[in-house]
Amino acid sequence: MNSFLRTAAKAALAVTLSVTAISAVPLAAASAAPAVVAAPMSAGDGTAAGAVAWYKAHNGSTAYQGYCEKAAENAYGTTGVWASANAHWNGASPKHPGDKNPPLGAFVYWDISAYGHVGISDGAGGFWATSVNSKIGHVTKAMGGVNYFNNYRGWTPAAVPRH
Repeated sequence: MNSFLRTAAKAALAVTLSVTAISAVPLAAASAAPAVVAAPMSAGDGTAAGAVAWYKAHNGSTAYQGYCEKAAENAYGTTGVWASANAHWNGASPKHPGDKNPPLGAFVYWDISAYGHVGISDGAGGFWATSVNSKIGHVTKAMGGVNYFNNYRGWTPAAVPRH
């Protein structure tokens, strides 16, 4: 399998490509084709909806246990920005301490360990996070919303994490 077909096969997992579009690219021009860009509002695309989509796509995964900050950053298409949820809370702004109505995609924080805990708001009084029954999961408002974990801190706006 040539490198163009390998690249196209990988891209098909994230972006739906039409058979017509693939067959219209001559093999000689394939190496000059631009890199595939994630469609707007897809998992990890840097939008609030994309962040929630990322968590939905990883629902039930135990791969991020102990790595809540990494999961929150990956949901926005980045990684390695903040060392922990506490560092993220301390460095991000503006903060909305104690506000239990974060908008879609906002980072929600708890002071539950030396490193803290972070998730992403679903915009309906609940959130997505790691450590929900020991895996990535969704906590609805009916399940307790941000009070699901102890020591809720508040939220910061939905945005690709940056220092």
